[in-house]
Amino acid sequence: CGPRCTATFSADAPLPAQARSYRLRHCCLGKSSPARRRSISPHWRQPCRREKNAAMAVVMPKLGGLRMRSAAPKASGVSVAGARRCAVKVRTAAPAMTITDPTKAGFMSDEERAALAAKLGYKKIGKELPDNVTLNTIVQSMPKEVFEIDHGKAWRAVLTSVVSMSACLYLISISPWYLLPFAWALSGTAFTGFFVVGHDAGHRSFHKNNLVEDIVGTIMFAPLIYPFEPWRIKHNHHHAHTNKLEEDTAWVPIEQEKMKNWNGVVSGLFKFFLGTPLKLFASIGHWFIWHFDLSKYTEKQKPRVIVSLLACAAFAFTVLPWLVINHGWMGLVKYWLMPWLGYHFWMSTFTVIHHTAPHIPFKPAAEWNAAKAQLSGTVHCDFPAWIEFLTHDISVHVPHHVSSKIPWYNLRKAHASLKENWGEHMCECSFNWRMLKNIFTELHVYDEKTYGYKPFDWKKEEPLFAVQRAALPNSM
Repeated sequence: CGPRCTATFSADAPLPAQARSYRLRHCCLGKSSPARRRSISPHWRQPCRREKNAAMAVVMPKLGGLRMRSAAPKASGVSVAGARRCAVKVRTAAPAMTITDPTKAGFMSDEERAALAAKLGYKKIGKELPDNVTLNTIVQSMPKEVFEIDHGKAWRAVLTSVVSMSACLYLISISPWYLLPFAWALSGTAFTGFFVVGHDAGHRSFHKNNLVEDIVGTIMFAPLIYPFEPWRIKHNHHHAHTNKLEEDTAWVPIEQEKMKNWNGVVSGLFKFFLGTPLKLFASIGHWFIWHFDLSKYTEKQKPRVIVSLLACAAFAFTVLPWLVINHGWMGLVKYWLMPWLGYHFWMSTFTVIHHTAPHIPFKPAAEWNAAKAQLSGTVHCDFPAWIEFLTHDISVHVPHHVSSKIPWYNLRKAHASLKENWGEHMCECSFNWRMLKNIFTELHVYDEKTYGYKPFDWKKEEPLFAVQRAALPNSM
């Protein structure tokens, strides 16, 4: 706080009572009596010049440590002879960092976080959530009505999706070839609504009767050839271990140890599908790998898994052959495959944006914090209104991760509550090229030092990524 101030406090000792409000005001203690010094802090001592120089090297960086400023002496109050009045602002301890260390963004100042957010394509990056805040505390801060199930609204979502998809199929049937891409994009978005209805059923937030939820979920997933029960099991695991290394099942960064076993072909495939815009269709791989292998499920789980697989098989071996018989192979592509690919585009896009960001770390189990992972480690992204309507607000994703028991029609109210109480710790963005470009070209491999990401070509830039960095738009 000044050239003559030599008061220091042990880093591992509790701060004096005056610091609890994050404002510590006291006198420089150099000329105070020993009794006065101990009354202010039992951890005070007079450092030598070497210690003072070392301390200044720690606290003076732009980020982290303590920031100090002088303050005018009070007009009244107890004075200490020969002492100079000062003020010390105590900040949350944080390592020194720069804008190139986004996983420590929570410790930055508001201005620095705003600059980092703009650079990476986000509206806002939240500050670090205190360690003593639990997920249960956050859940209890939301109004109780956001957890209430409304059967009328739930069934209206089913009706909306069925009618929307039917209208899209009719639009496909009458569209000339040059309008088919538009019709397919619309139908893929409507198809995603089927998934969201089943998604609520899987989280037990669709109906008060679990059997009804199982039936609805199985039926709504069947046209997507997505087995409901295997998805429900693995998806609930994702919610229980969001952003936990080696436990999460969604968009986990690739570990360097696993890359050592890749040959040139495997390496090229990973880079091509996960390091380009094709990443927005990568949920197809996740769908295939995770949901059809019975060995991934316990003996107790297998009977229900088999029922879901049979439901998908029933659709695949009745409706799809019917399309081929009546409309030819082009009919299968036109009326099912292209909308199905559109669904996977949104499935991949929503989930990768919600859970892949430069500032969101993947922590090992010993350091993982549920509240930070679900509130601060999940990104809220705004999409065009017609997309959010057809996909039943699945993009309002933070409250869904805070509590998966919130039905889709209450997500906006729950999100407003979270913003009011915890908004400074939340991350927000809009659907934009700058954010996507960063995901495509930079967020691939797990960085063990920062718990964040580094690109496939972190050692030496490769043409595949150099071209994208130069050619892809950078707009927000």
